[in-house]
Amino acid sequence: MSLYFTTPYRLARRWAARPQAEITGRPLPVDIRDEGEEYVLNAYVPGLKAEDLNIQIVEDALSIEGEFGQHEGEYLMSELPAGAFRRTLRLPTELDADKAVASIENGVLTLRIPKAESSRPKSIKVISK
Repeated sequence: MSLYFTTPYRLARRWAARPQAEITGRPLPVDIRDEGEEYVLNAYVPGLKAEDLNIQIVEDALSIEGEFGQHEGEYLMSELPAGAFRRTLRLPTELDADKAVASIENGVLTLRIPKAESSRPKSIKVISK
């Protein structure tokens, strides 16, 4: 898979210097949107409850881990997720872990993570003399 970014050189270099995502165990596909002041992540986690997930944020790194139940019996086909998963992602800015909010509804994990105040654009008032 090829990833292409049209960002300023400094940011592009930062992304290239770190792995985009680290996946161990079962993969957990995610969608992430940049909504200005925060990032919104969605992931399908069918059958999991809040207590089945461990979510950690350190600076610009987000880690989600959990475990889907094991399937019992013999199957002709088994495509449903089973077993442990861990997904670690690095986002382009530092995150404010204290204000992050996670919820699960209808098997979809929604995680809202505000950008750290130091990462947000600042407006500077210009005065004339």
